[in-house]
Amino acid sequence: MKTRITTAVIALAIFIPLIVYGHWPLTIAAVALGIVAMSEILVMKKMFVISFEALVSYLGVALLILPDSWLDFLPSVATRWFGFYILVVLLLLHTVIRKQRFTFDDAGVLTLAMLYIGIGFHYFIAARGINFQTLLYGMLIVWITDSGAYLIGRQIGKNKLAPKISPNKTWEGSIGGTVAAVVILAIYCYFIPVGAGWVTMLFVTLILSIFGQFGDLIESSLKRYYGVKDSGKILPGHGGILDRFDSMLIVMPMLHLLGII
Repeated sequence: MKTRITTAVIALAIFIPLIVYGHWPLTIAAVALGIVAMSEILVMKKMFVISFEALVSYLGVALLILPDSWLDFLPSVATRWFGFYILVVLLLLHTVIRKQRFTFDDAGVLTLAMLYIGIGFHYFIAARGINFQTLLYGMLIVWITDSGAYLIGRQIGKNKLAPKISPNKTWEGSIGGTVAAVVILAIYCYFIPVGAGWVTMLFVTLILSIFGQFGDLIESSLKRYYGVKDSGKILPGHGGILDRFDSMLIVMPMLHLLGII
């Protein structure tokens, strides 16, 4: 517990100034976090973190994370998605060169991971680009849902939500976490308007809280498949970057899809 608290204090001391200031330091931090998260996928796949496929994956996730303004120097034909396509083709060509040592399935996993991590952190940066209040809104949904689900689940949780994926999660905790998020964010949006009208944002909060929990379960399913307890060890007592950002990687793109950013 002492290690967990110490890690949390140090991480927050670094992270809070970054999200408050925003701009290029937060972008650099997001790219670094994305690359570390990508390396966690590689480790789970038992691939080398320094290899051709790893370097291509790092470039791909960085390309997807960077804001559009950082790519203005590229020719009009060399769009973000064209560049990403080229990197995916390189992975596919690598299956031919490496023959059976790097397979089509391996290329598929890395491509999906680049999209999952890259788009998630891209819209994390995009939310801060709107304003600090919008980014904080998305983060609060994740934090309150997670904390509410944990506390309520411990007190009254009886019915397992997804026992084969995450045995400790319960329906009571899940519903309680979402209710807590809707109530607290209703107060937040009343005093600090975000996005659309207040009533609309209640429904948006409800949807994002639910999808945030799906993000948690997606990462739990990933770890269960590869037989690991944590995605990484970079945060002692907390696991890896994917363990900490799993819900946000789904919530932030959903903010865009719902028209908030």
